[in-house]
Amino acid sequence: MFGKVTTRAMVFAAALGLAFGFAGSAQAADTIKIAVPAAFTGSAAGYGENVKAGVSVKIDEVNAAGGVNGKKIEAVYLDDQCEPREAATVSSSIVNDDAIVGIVGHLCSSAHLAGLPAYVREGIPAITPTATSVAISSKNKDEKGKVWSFRNVYRDDFQGIFLAEYIDKVLGLKKVAVFYENNDYGIGLKEAFAKEAKKLGLTVVGEEAYKKGDQDFTPQLTKIKAAAPQALFVAGYYPEGALIADQAKKIGLVVPKFGADGFDNADYIKLGGAATDDTYLTAPFLAEIASPDAKKFIESFKAKFKREVDWMSANSYDAAGILIEAIAKAGPDREKIRAYLAGMDTPEKGYKGVTGINYFDANGDCQKPAFVKMVKDGKFVPAPKQMD
Repeated sequence: MFGKVTTRAMVFAAALGLAFGFAGSAQAADTIKIAVPAAFTGSAAGYGENVKAGVSVKIDEVNAAGGVNGKKIEAVYLDDQCEPREAATVSSSIVNDDAIVGIVGHLCSSAHLAGLPAYVREGIPAITPTATSVAISSKNKDEKGKVWSFRNVYRDDFQGIFLAEYIDKVLGLKKVAVFYENNDYGIGLKEAFAKEAKKLGLTVVGEEAYKKGDQDFTPQLTKIKAAAPQALFVAGYYPEGALIADQAKKIGLVVPKFGADGFDNADYIKLGGAATDDTYLTAPFLAEIASPDAKKFIESFKAKFKREVDWMSANSYDAAGILIEAIAKAGPDREKIRAYLAGMDTPEKGYKGVTGINYFDANGDCQKPAFVKMVKDGKFVPAPKQMD
């Protein structure tokens, strides 16, 4: 009766409940459930682990301090594999579980867009810490104009524009090729980048597409190399990005590489090796310039996971914090939580998180500044030149 992801998700959720000693009516009486749909298997599983890490740190803090009005917060982690079909199935299981009052997710834009109709139709609020597609902004309202999807990450159009400006104004490069994944995320980034590049007078010497899971990019890269670009913008995620960097180096296409937030994962460097050096990418969070409160989170994160903090974990920590604050102030009621989130519409009413002040516009979007990281000598470091 159920699809494979639903079955996997239900088994995983049940196992989680048993692990924490929750059962039956005791779970309903003593806990408040939030759903965290993301990729926990498949090529994007590294991202999913980042999201889970950030959420778990926040929930551990809240529960250690007594929970919310005497109840513990329980996260139900659901595997959507960053695939629209799987996400649609997962979203159905979420909306049909009356105990779930809100969502942190989805991780990928295409997955979030696939789950969104169910959330809007059934009325459950979602905060995505990572989905950046512009299309989300226009598809998250019900017939009464109420917004049900929020995000504490900037949109693709912002990232695309920012990267074009950085290439032009900061690095002074004038000829760039674009290589994009043929999905909501990649296309959104590509279109925003190309539009701004044209406006700035940059020359886009070629555009090539690829699909998720592709392994051989040599034909497209060979075309790109023939156009003699000074830079290569790859609009996609790190698994393919690492292979592209490696194969570009092998054919002698040695130019600075640029990516958006989808490249910000340690596995990009692990998979691509030395070829990933000289890669620049946007990030909404830099640990090196974090606030004192953020530094406490960074220390807790490092102690728990024995690794550096990534921006997805930081954003997910804040997204969970925003949702939990809404639950605490408005009560464990889906509509009241949504109304509270929609009311966070100015900096003064915003949530002060480790990634800065989080507040939402009429479309549920959150504007944040972007920073630039780069890969140097096999490590992510802040780029020496930031945008003013």
